[in-house]
Amino acid sequence: MRRITFKPLAIFVLMAVFFSSCASLQKMKKNENLLSFKTTPEILETHAGKVDVAVDGKIPTKYFAKKVTLVATPVLKYEGGEKALEPVTLQGEKVKANNKVISYTNGGSFAYKDQVAYIDAMRLSNLELRITGTQGKKTVDFTPIKLAQGVIATPTLVVNYPMPIIGVQREKNTTGKYDPNIDAFQRIIGDEYTADIKYLINKAEIRKTELTKDEIAKLNEYNKSAAKDPNKKLKSIEVSSYASPDGALDLNTKLAQKRQDASSKFLTQELKKDEVEAQFKTKFTAEDWEGFQALMAKSNIQDKELILRVLSMYTDPEVREREIKNLSSAFTAVAAQILPELRRSKFTTSIDLIGKSDEEIAKLADSDPSKLNPAELLYAATLTKDLNKQLAIYNSAMKQFPKDWRGFNNAGMVLVKQGKAADAKPLFEQAEKMNNNEPIIKNNLGVCALKEGDLAKAETLFGAASGAGDAVNNNLGILCIIKGDYTKAVKYFGDSDSPNTGLAKILTGDNNGALKSLENCTWQGCYMKEYFKGVVGARTAKENLMYESLEKAIKMNPDLKKTAATDMEFVKYFNEARFKEMVK
Repeated sequence: MRRITFKPLAIFVLMAVFFSSCASLQKMKKNENLLSFKTTPEILETHAGKVDVAVDGKIPTKYFAKKVTLVATPVLKYEGGEKALEPVTLQGEKVKANNKVISYTNGGSFAYKDQVAYIDAMRLSNLELRITGTQGKKTVDFTPIKLAQGVIATPTLVVNYPMPIIGVQREKNTTGKYDPNIDAFQRIIGDEYTADIKYLINKAEIRKTELTKDEIAKLNEYNKSAAKDPNKKLKSIEVSSYASPDGALDLNTKLAQKRQDASSKFLTQELKKDEVEAQFKTKFTAEDWEGFQALMAKSNIQDKELILRVLSMYTDPEVREREIKNLSSAFTAVAAQILPELRRSKFTTSIDLIGKSDEEIAKLADSDPSKLNPAELLYAATLTKDLNKQLAIYNSAMKQFPKDWRGFNNAGMVLVKQGKAADAKPLFEQAEKMNNNEPIIKNNLGVCALKEGDLAKAETLFGAASGAGDAVNNNLGILCIIKGDYTKAVKYFGDSDSPNTGLAKILTGDNNGALKSLENCTWQGCYMKEYFKGVVGARTAKENLMYESLEKAIKMNPDLKKTAATDMEFVKYFNEARFKEMVK
């Protein structure tokens, strides 16, 4: 009997099944051009160190086979590498899985969002979609689809130069806030000396015992020194004479006038004897209730509070005197302790103490800093623009006055200006140990944190530096650009003339405002000011502005050629002869 084999037939059937199962997948690849994708924005952008990728895909009707699975992976390719983002998986209606289902009959769509950490090489890059289809055991790679070209990296051009603040012994201004422009160093310092002579009750004669008191001798010496010393300037002398507020007002008025005459005569004689040429002012007070109240408040008299209440209740001097005398026991103490101190003439000499000249201070700072006080030594550093000389002076201040935070802070400030924030940080930390609540130091530590990239710490420190001056707002503005909060950055920069002010407005879409700020920028030789004007020109289709500004920027800093050549802000000019010539 003849034996029949079905093996060839089985193979044929299996092959037919195989090819029919692949037919749908191959057809999808063949018609891959029917797929459509839109990327938002059309040119990718980086913000806050990330590149956001948003893709909307559309699948036509009668395209997506029921047993096919597609895995679509966006990939950002750049020179030296590539970065694959999270894939999106789509499946046909008969695939048993939990991915987004696309109908064969009706087609479908998908929306995709992801982000990737930005690196500078991504400026010139291509975003492509790589699709892999699977049907059964068969896998097919589709032709990569280009979605977008390049990454706009304008926010990364922020001038990351946070401002340190010089340490001063500050005073509060009229608004109650610390003013960084008020320094402890003052070349001319006001000074004064006051001396009294006392009179017996109802008398205007100056007793010999009063004239020989130490304070009178010191007054005469003070006046003589002010007149002769070239580093002192006599401003004024005032003689004020008083009568105590007891007795009749008419009597006290005449008495105070006589005391004024007597004291003026005495002072005239003393000034003439010491060869001091000076005019002086005189005044008298008939009843010294103001002095009475001040002495009473400091006293330990038993009925002090009651007497002070009388003074606050009545303004008529006769009523006051009567009410106080009614407190017989208290008035006895008042008559013994308070009233004698009010029967006086007061001499007040005001002078200006004139300090060393700038030349003297600068010379001593270099040759013998030990002869300068802290304010003078710190001031000496402001007399030179040479950062190395400034640092040497502040090093002297740290050595000579190791408990004064300003020397450490200011040395750190110079190091920051020299681009050595890491070296400055321990000096700021030392200053903080001496004065933990000083906002200037908080700002400067924030500068170091910002340069280190620790944005959270920098923000906390700048917050603690509130009131230290405009530098804090500048630093917060820089921080906001780095974090991608451009509206807030504009608010912090305000009307400042920093190139970052213009950049922040560019990033909020205010091109006209940005151009105005950049044109008002007073930073001499600032190439980024011109570069940002070039960006405004490109964004507003003002080619002359773009080219002229970029050419100025590149002339100031030729390294900007490479930046401009890879800047997608200028992508539509990449192939123009003038642009190529400019960046070559």
